[in-house]
Parts: sequence; C-alpha cells; structure tokens
Amino acid sequence: MTAPTLLLHFEDEHESALKLARAAGLELAKIERHHFPDGELRLLLPVSLPESVVILRTLDHPNEKLLELLLAARTARELGARHLTLVAPYLAYMRQDVAFQPGEAVSQRIVGRFLADLFDAVITVDPHLHRVATLQEAVPVPRAIALTGAALLADLIAERRQRPLLVGPDQESAQWIAQAAVRHGFDHAVCRKVRHGDRAVEIELPPIDVAGRAVVLLDDVASTGQTLARAARLLLATSAASVDVAVTHALFAGDALQVILDAGVGEVWSTDCIRHPSNAVSVAPLIAAALSGTTH
Repeated sequence: MTAPTLLLHFEDEHESALKLARAAGLELAKIERHHFPDGELRLLLPVSLPESVVILRTLDHPNEKLLELLLAARTARELGARHLTLVAPYLAYMRQDVAFQPGEAVSQRIVGRFLADLFDAVITVDPHLHRVATLQEAVPVPRAIALTGAALLADLIAERRQRPLLVGPDQESAQWIAQAAVRHGFDHAVCRKVRHGDRAVEIELPPIDVAGRAVVLLDDVASTGQTLARAARLLLATSAASVDVAVTHALFAGDALQVILDAGVGEVWSTDCIRHPSNAVSVAPLIAAALSGTTH
C-alpha cells in the first residue's frame, strides 16, 4: 500500500497549510525552524518521509525563504522523498526576465533553475510573466502549473457589486481581465500605464464611459499601490460611482494599502495567496485540484 502524500509547511503558514491539507486530503506535518544568534537557520523535518511530499511556501519576502527551500528539499530527499512538489501560491523573482542593462542579473532564469534543481513539480497562482509564454519556460520542471485567481475574484465581485465594470491598470492585464470578465459577462476595459520608476507612474484611462458605474480595479498583484491609486483617482474624477480593488497577490509593501484607500477606494479584496487582512477568497480548492495530477 502506497503511503499518502505528506504536506510539509512552516509555522507561519499553518492556517494556509491546514486549508490545503483538508481540501486535498493530505497528511500534514510542520518543518521546525530555528534561528541561531548569528542568523543562520536550523530546520527539522519529520524523520521518515513518504515517497511523495508537497512543500508549501509562498514566496513574498523571498530571500530567506529560498534558502529554507534549499535546506528543506535536500533534506526531504535524504529522508525518503522521491517526488517533491513545491506549492508557492506567490512565486517571487518572475518579473526580471531579461537584462535591461549590461551586467544585470536575470533573476527569473536564475531562480527558476534553482527551484527546478530542487523540485519535480511547481504549482503557483498568477505568476508575473511577461516575455515568456509558459511557467515551464521560467521554471523548467517536468510539471509546472500556473493557476489563476481571476475566476475566484470574478465570483466574489459578482456577489458584492451589481453590474460592475472591471478595469485593468495596464496593458499587461488585458488577457487576465478578459478572462475574469467573461465568467459573468462583465463589461471590462484596460488602462494604459507609463512607468517612470518604482513609485512614479502615469495612467491613461480607456475610452469608456464610467459615469455612475461601480468600477473594480482588478490586477494580479498590488505592491506599492501607486498604479492602483492613480487609476482610482482618475476614475472617481470622471464620475465613477465607486471604485474597489481586487488582486490575487496582496503584497502591499510599506504604506501601499493606505495609499490605495486614501485615493478613494472603497473596499480591497484579495486571495489568500499571501496572508493579509484583505483576504476574501481561498485558493486552497484550486490548488488541491491541481495537486491531484502532480503528487506521484
């Protein structure tokens, strides 16, 4: 009889791990973590592992977490795991896919290969890909699965707002916005964005009448909040009845959430890919369904 797949997690993601274990019917165990006074890590895994192991680690604030994955995955192999799946609801270092100037590290390629050396399969949600067509190009594992939170957010919006207008903050969101909109027949449009730096952006609204409409700005990730805030101000200035925000990944660096709220946004909703007070929908069932084809 084959031993059941085991889901390993860290203490700070216990709630997410519990949801996923229940949704996927997995056994659950914790990786113990200790910091020595000099900052080095000590990890402790269960002493005997089944052949199939899933490690859950969402990769916001990723630098130390990547070292954790290196230590955990190598140790899991030594303890009996033959097939390792990484579930990283948020996958870091995906935006830098080319060198924009000589000598610049292409972090997507480097981190992708790093993860591919450790895992047999990777599952993530709405990875921030631009110039590559598939997740497997960025993370060359045998099974690379990119899920989307678009449908989950669309369902939530349908519950909360009547006849909403979905607006994407930039051209890169066009396909994703269309996917969310078609689920419930929502009207949708996309802004044009010109970025001058991490916190300096210009937004041009799409040629659509927003007067009196309940607008929801929909995006895959909210980081500094500057783009969403600028779009919200413009929409309200052109007589939108309300503006809310829905995102897959609630990074909200620094005062980003307050920046968005100060722009006049009513409500902010996110998936629980990254733990945040704005979490309104769970990706556990979505990931559980994907796991059924990778844990072998």
